[in-house]
Amino acid sequence: MDSNSVSPMPELAPIAEFDKSPPSPPNEEVPMDDLPPPPATISQPEGKTKLQRTRSYDSEDNERGACEWCEYALVITLATVLLLGVSGLTVFWILYYREGFGWADDIPEKQFNLHPALMVAGFVTFSGFSVLLYRICRCLRRIYVKLLHAIFHALAMPCIVIGFLAVLDFHNKKGINNFYSLHSWIGLTAMGLFGLQYAVGFFSFLLLLICSKGTAGFRASLVPVHAAFGVLTFVLGVAACVTGLTEKALFTIGAERYSGLPDEGVIINAIGVAMVAILGVVMYILSRDKFRAPETRDAHIRASVDL
Repeated sequence: MDSNSVSPMPELAPIAEFDKSPPSPPNEEVPMDDLPPPPATISQPEGKTKLQRTRSYDSEDNERGACEWCEYALVITLATVLLLGVSGLTVFWILYYREGFGWADDIPEKQFNLHPALMVAGFVTFSGFSVLLYRICRCLRRIYVKLLHAIFHALAMPCIVIGFLAVLDFHNKKGINNFYSLHSWIGLTAMGLFGLQYAVGFFSFLLLLICSKGTAGFRASLVPVHAAFGVLTFVLGVAACVTGLTEKALFTIGAERYSGLPDEGVIINAIGVAMVAILGVVMYILSRDKFRAPETRDAHIRASVDL
């Protein structure tokens, strides 16, 4: 083929003929059956909607107001000061007014002094911190908080046991009947629940270490029961300490002198009021869902979104 020759142009497609059907009259009504269906409402996928709702909760959490943070810092600081202060005030009362501590046959009263100090430390201070750890340690991983929770309960256990043995041995040396008062009944109930709670918590933590995924459902169902009985044990422990202080004041100071409100009576009443204040502050902190750790709140949010 000659290089100067021009290739033929491609054939054009045939031009489509116009629709020659006459247009419909303007006043003619079109049947409703012939109309196309209305456009369907565009809905977002369910997963995307849940994600957006979860993100909205996260944004609200990140935009926490300064007043709420001040409230959190105030009540946590107040609870810490009260929990440490009540044990310090109890030790001061015993050292200044009750001649200190001891474990000797010649001075059994000093042995008894171990009972109020150790019971306040175990049932109020250590147990109170153990209950509040899930609100105080909000930046730690949950397994570390569980470990600290077990450690504080382990610190409270010897305090309660030694305090119980001290008063039991004191009563036997003095020939005093055991377990006759309301204080002793409340204390025995609190000690029994405390031991049961520690055993259940240790068993649950052991299952977490051995088989986390296989026991997740069982441990999740155990959490609300364990938490409810833990609060009940703390309340009974505070009640046992308050009633014990009243007994001690009536037996040692005397009803007539105690009614005159001596200095020692003021100290004993201050210890009791501090423990009641601790109970109120702890219950308030536990009732505030916004004081929970972020991952715990996210779990509640995801559960509510999935409903």
